[in-house]
Amino acid sequence: MPSRFSGAITQDWEPVVLHKSKPKPSDLRDPKAVNQALRAGVSVSTVKKSNAGSNKKSSSAVPVIDARKLDEAGEPAALERVSTEVRQEIQRARLEKKMSQAELGKQINEKPHVIQEHESGKAIPNQIVLGKLERVLGVKLRGKTIHHGK
Repeated sequence: MPSRFSGAITQDWEPVVLHKSKPKPSDLRDPKAVNQALRAGVSVSTVKKSNAGSNKKSSSAVPVIDARKLDEAGEPAALERVSTEVRQEIQRARLEKKMSQAELGKQINEKPHVIQEHESGKAIPNQIVLGKLERVLGVKLRGKTIHHGK
C-alpha cells in the first residue's frame, strides 16, 4: 500500500499553551466570585459610585442645563392650540349625533383623551385628527380660525 505522504514525517515538539479567557466585568461583580477571591486571598477592591442607586440629582461642580429650559429659552412663543370655534363645533356635532367622547374616539381610531383635549382646547391642532373628526361628524373643522382685530 503506497504512503500518502511523499516527504519525511517529523514530530512537532513545540509546546502549545492554552490560556483561560479573561473574566467578564459582570462576572467579577458576582457575589460568589468576590467571596471565592476573598477565600483565595486575592486582594479585592470595592468602589462606591457617587449617588448610585439613589434618586437624587447629582451635585456636581459643573452645572447641568435642563433640555426643557433650553427649549423654552429658544422658543418663547406658545404653541398654537385648537380655537374656541373649532372645539365648540366638535362638541356640538358630537352631541347632535348622541355620541360620547369614547365612542367618537373609537370611530376615528384615536384615544378618548384626544377628543377630550380637542374639546377643552388643550390640543395642538393636528390636521389628520381634524380630518377624521370632519369625516365622522360631518362638519367642516379645518381652516376655521378666530380673527382678532379689524
